[in-house]
Amino acid sequence: MCFIITILMLIFAVQNLLMENWLTGGTQLIIALGFVLLLINNIRRTHCERNGTCYTGCSVTNWISSLFKKDHNNTSKE
Repeated sequence: MCFIITILMLIFAVQNLLMENWLTGGTQLIIALGFVLLLINNIRRTHCERNGTCYTGCSVTNWISSLFKKDHNNTSKE
């Protein structure tokens, strides 16, 4: 899914930039590059998990994921 969105955003960005819609094309290009960054991070992480090696990840994606951390201490006192 992420790959499909990346390809579509790249196509739309190129079309808009060729039609001189700079703001729309630039925004779509930034979105596409963000998805490329996420794809590369996921591929590297999966590769390292399969090999059993440690991967600390890209600092940008680690910073983004730190904003949305899950609470692993789901102990409810009811």
